[in-house]
Amino acid sequence: MALSIGDKAPGFTLFNTDKKEVSLSDYEGKNVVILFFPLAFTGVCTKELCSMRDDIASYNNMNVEVLAISVDSLFTLEKFKADQNLNFPLLADFNREVCATYGAQYEDFVLGMKGVAKRSAFVVDKGGNIQYAEVLDNAGELPNFDAIKRTLSNLN
Repeated sequence: MALSIGDKAPGFTLFNTDKKEVSLSDYEGKNVVILFFPLAFTGVCTKELCSMRDDIASYNNMNVEVLAISVDSLFTLEKFKADQNLNFPLLADFNREVCATYGAQYEDFVLGMKGVAKRSAFVVDKGGNIQYAEVLDNAGELPNFDAIKRTLSNLN
């Protein structure tokens, strides 16, 4: 099911790379960017998350939290985060429930993989409502970071 602007963001609880549970409700009262990405250690995913890493000051200056979610195991994400020196939480949706809830899941991906997260970006406002939703069918494309920032600046 596709989520639209104004919809309540579905809640979730996932493990981060420190093996601690993180819930969307932990960020109540804050604006949040949720990035779904297909697979750690792949070229476009690395480019996407390193772009976010390199521009994290822009998001911090807008008092925004960033969460990145994939269907990789938390152990894979732990290594990916360390290797790329990522400065925001990576969450493991290993059971493929959250990406499905957000309408951000490939039924069939490459090499026979099923249920991989689609590259997607959501902005959730302080009230828990979606203010930006971008779900890309082409895993080779990046989210529109300029549009995400415009949405966030309008919320502040």
